[in-house]
Amino acid sequence: MTPNLIILYVADPDRSTAFYENLLGAAPVERSPAFAMFVFPGGIKLGLWSRTAVEPAVTGSSGAFEIDVPLANAAEVDTVFARLSAAGHTVLQEPTDMEFGRTFMLADPDQNRIRFYNPPV
Repeated sequence: MTPNLIILYVADPDRSTAFYENLLGAAPVERSPAFAMFVFPGGIKLGLWSRTAVEPAVTGSSGAFEIDVPLANAAEVDTVFARLSAAGHTVLQEPTDMEFGRTFMLADPDQNRIRFYNPPV
């Protein structure tokens, strides 16, 4: 078994789709009023599904999920942070060095976390 799809339950699929399109530089490969799907190199997929359309109904709260995006090196972490923070994204953590490498974190419109990081060599 190899999981390859992450689904986020979102309040506004159009808003979330626009957010991830802009953030990750990719267009969805599938789109409907209640759902959008992105496919990335390596085969992993990100689905954005309207919280009000999911069956069975979602009972958890938003913002409890984290997506991690690896970057090539620590300098790229700082460069990407400068670009995304200047674009007005919600910053949860500015660039910092942690035991797993240099990292920063943003929030999406539903307060899910997006961590950008460079693992130590």
